[in-house]
Amino acid sequence: MSTPVRIYVPATLARLAGYVADGGIGPPPIAAHAVTEALQEEWADGSEDEWEYAALMAAAEDSAALLGPEDRPRRVVLAVDVPRVTAGELTAVTVDEAIALRLVAAVHVDTEDIDPAAGDGPDLGWFATQEIGDLLALG
Repeated sequence: MSTPVRIYVPATLARLAGYVADGGIGPPPIAAHAVTEALQEEWADGSEDEWEYAALMAAAEDSAALLGPEDRPRRVVLAVDVPRVTAGELTAVTVDEAIALRLVAAVHVDTEDIDPAAGDGPDLGWFATQEIGDLLALG
């Protein structure tokens, strides 16, 4: 059995609500970020924690780009363990099948509203999957 790959899926609170309603993330292909061989080669002196943080923040940047005027201005990134990915450039990966919601390990969300046009925001808060309902109440 292969080791699962931790991916970071960019979303919004509205998309998260849709994933909950649908019971999973899809349709495929699903764009995400992960620690890839390309990232490890590019940043050879980085640590596993630094590589994971780079993948998370790349997904957070994509999340900010997904925010529309109707969205609450908070970046949302789902940490998910999947069996396999197709690697792209640096941290970019795709998943070629829908992802069951039960595979979500945690949710990273801004703890306050951000200005999506400003670029980098603060570090994201970490939330357990049991807290998704509370996050969705934020709107």
